[in-house]
Amino acid sequence: MTSISDLKILFIVNPKSGTAQVNFTELISSQLTASKTKFEIYELPKDCSIRKLKAAISKSAADRVIAVGGDGTLKMVAECLLGQETPIGIIPAGSANGMAKELGIPEDPEEAIALAIKGKPKTIHAVIINDELCIHLADIGFNAYLVKKFDALTQRGMLGYAKAAWTALWNHRKMTVEIQLKDKTVQAQAAMVVIANATMYGTGVKINPDGKLNDEVFEVILVKEYSVMEILKIRFTNLAFNPKNIESFQTTALTIRTKHKVHFQIDGEYRGKINNISAQIKQKAIQIIA
Repeated sequence: MTSISDLKILFIVNPKSGTAQVNFTELISSQLTASKTKFEIYELPKDCSIRKLKAAISKSAADRVIAVGGDGTLKMVAECLLGQETPIGIIPAGSANGMAKELGIPEDPEEAIALAIKGKPKTIHAVIINDELCIHLADIGFNAYLVKKFDALTQRGMLGYAKAAWTALWNHRKMTVEIQLKDKTVQAQAAMVVIANATMYGTGVKINPDGKLNDEVFEVILVKEYSVMEILKIRFTNLAFNPKNIESFQTTALTIRTKHKVHFQIDGEYRGKINNISAQIKQKAIQIIA
């Protein structure tokens, strides 16, 4: 068995993640050179493809691959290592860092680096949605519309979210959805529908308290009532939801159809407007260091 001291670590650094207040390439080099750990740093080039990243990971022959960035960076690394035994670590450096919060990864960069090197990997599932990997949360409706509005803003942080939410609240409308599960069909008017692999958004708010990353199902959360307070809770508070407004179902596969095309996002990335979704669980998808 390879000991920690013999591991080779590959850090995939996204220099454009978050607010760029920390130079992670310099920090990692300084911290690991002193510890004599074998490591390599690959900075993601602009518009890096999965093919190019896969080639870099393969060339490194690393024992662990560490994503330094937000959920988007982690997702790219996970797509490259899907179904493989190579563990993936996380150094949270994005705007929201949803999966890092989900897994209890320290926000302090030095502590996160130490955990990525010394922590034990565990196997988690993922969800394949319209042939795309989802490791965190995907949704249609209000939040996806909010993601679109937020992406268009130059201002980040909670104030930026507040501005995007205010605009979205005045412009978004409920949608007619049909959710086909294994044993039932659900028809409803909804503000949003969440396909939840994880339990919480990057803000730390739990939208899916029943979620587990290592079980055999994922959840679909139906937010029925278009209530300003309920919608704002999803983004900004830890207040309990009104159960009359929200239903949750567990499943291994589903299809969703909407009467009209609706806004859609996966792992914080806006994917345009759609009216059909197909999702199924991907068991033992990745090894993650938590």
